[in-house]
Amino acid sequence: MKPRAVISAALGLQVALDVLLVALVGLAVGSRWAEALSAGGLDAGAWGALACGLALLAVYGVGRSRINVRDTAVDAPRGAWWPTGAWVAALIVGWALLLLLTPVALWIAFPLMFLEMHVLGPRRGILAVAATTVCAIGGAILGGQQLVGSILGPTFGGLVAIAVVLGFETIVRESQGRQELIDDLVRTRADLAASEREAAVATERERLAREIHDTLAQGFSSIELLLRAADASLEEVVAPGAFAPGAPGPTAARAARGYVTQSRLAAQQNLAEARRFVRDLAPADLESATLVGALERVADRTALAAGGGLTVTVEASGQARPLPVPVETALLRIAQSALANVVQHAGASRAAVTLSFLGDAVALDVVDDGRGFDPRQVVAGRAGAVPGLSREMRSVVGQTDGEPGAADETPAPRSGFGLTAMRSRVAELGGTFSLESSPGEGTALAVHLPLDPQED
Repeated sequence: MKPRAVISAALGLQVALDVLLVALVGLAVGSRWAEALSAGGLDAGAWGALACGLALLAVYGVGRSRINVRDTAVDAPRGAWWPTGAWVAALIVGWALLLLLTPVALWIAFPLMFLEMHVLGPRRGILAVAATTVCAIGGAILGGQQLVGSILGPTFGGLVAIAVVLGFETIVRESQGRQELIDDLVRTRADLAASEREAAVATERERLAREIHDTLAQGFSSIELLLRAADASLEEVVAPGAFAPGAPGPTAARAARGYVTQSRLAAQQNLAEARRFVRDLAPADLESATLVGALERVADRTALAAGGGLTVTVEASGQARPLPVPVETALLRIAQSALANVVQHAGASRAAVTLSFLGDAVALDVVDDGRGFDPRQVVAGRAGAVPGLSREMRSVVGQTDGEPGAADETPAPRSGFGLTAMRSRVAELGGTFSLESSPGEGTALAVHLPLDPQED
């Protein structure tokens, strides 16, 4: 595609060439008629000059209407015998005949040279210019002009025509090259914008998957465990003789009612999380409490979900300071996910959460005395790079970090999504994540996040 400036320049040059050629043909014919009239009357030469001039203009007009001179690409093959070669040859013959009748027609050679260079191209065009130069020199000599002027004038005219046309076409090529580069840059920018949009979508999907995993899925898992415990208590209630003196029926009924109540509370908390999640606000536990207070609430809910068989403690050390919301949110979500794993997999009796303010950093440690596991056995990469939401939804809604299903009473293998989500949160904040565990020796999780000294 040619730039507009180049198209306008080419159009201007072509119009100027048309006007110049018509004017010079008129000048040649007029001078011959003036010469004849001054000699006493029009002769055959005057009428012949008029006929040659009209024929030359007719041939030029027909060629201009059939051959698109202006829009011919400078890199396109040019100089074919038909129709361009025949057209230029007819112009040269008509001009040569006019030159025999009037030496003033010598000036027509210059617009012809420009036309030949552009229409025939740099190779055949130079040959046509050379032929036109020879004809012009011959006509000048026959017209009685000085020998030196007859040779130098047409020769320099031909050289100027060749240099100007070649220079102009070079400028056109450079302009087209710059236009192609601009087009490539525009396409590249569009591709980059599309890639950035896709990356933003993938990042948002990963964020949504982490939020769902660390909030709704963990809440649903707690509700499932509480309802399972209530179901077990109801089995004792409906057993024969459950309400006989000394039978466990009344106690089991109260326990089942307590489990159902806790399930309702967990469902209410999940609903609040879902509403805040839709509005993309801070976690509900952080809205009306400090980070330590929010961790204590999570610890209390975790102990309730474990059915009283787990003690969770929360401790803080160092000089407490307000933390950025992303840091508080990440630490709270990591603690939620870690404690949910303790309930679902560890079979622990004690878990400790420690929040340490270190001046230019903050650290979170979650330690339990459960059964432990081999981190190398965790299925790696099932949710590592998150290209879309459907895969995470299968991990979150189905088996979240390997929680048992409704009909499965044994812990399932860990899927590893929770650990992947923790590592992703920590990496986004430029921190470090470490996990130590081995079968029968509990698990210790440590997170270290740097802080900006000037940031509260």
